[in-house]
Amino acid sequence: MGNILDNKVLIVTISAWIVAQALKVVSGIIREKRFNFRWFIGSGGMPSSHAAGATALATSCAILYGFDSGLFGVATVFALVTMFDAQGVRRAAGQQATILNQILDDMYSKGTIEEVKLKELLGHTPIQVFAGALLGIVIALLFCQM
Repeated sequence: MGNILDNKVLIVTISAWIVAQALKVVSGIIREKRFNFRWFIGSGGMPSSHAAGATALATSCAILYGFDSGLFGVATVFALVTMFDAQGVRRAAGQQATILNQILDDMYSKGTIEEVKLKELLGHTPIQVFAGALLGIVIALLFCQM
């Protein structure tokens, strides 16, 4: 049995996610002049950590096992589904949350309903997904060459 820390694919994938989330924290600190731990564990924002992790997974599988391997095929399909979901379905859900929150604000201001806000930053723009994907590929290329 090997050591889990010897699993390069896993280490690369987690590293890409951590770097993407850390970039969101740095960006938030610069933008808002304060630290918010939710930036590190939350979804949404630039770059997409979903895309970074998924493309790092697929890229590291390609580098280590070949483009013709079943692992690369599965990882690539997973990455495509993940990125589509991050910028499509989850983004639409976030837009719906924005609209529902506006309706709640209107109703609350008239005193007819208790206000409970929905989380609006659920998904990513296509640019955020592209940036995350590019970050994941670069991290996989760098780590797998070590």
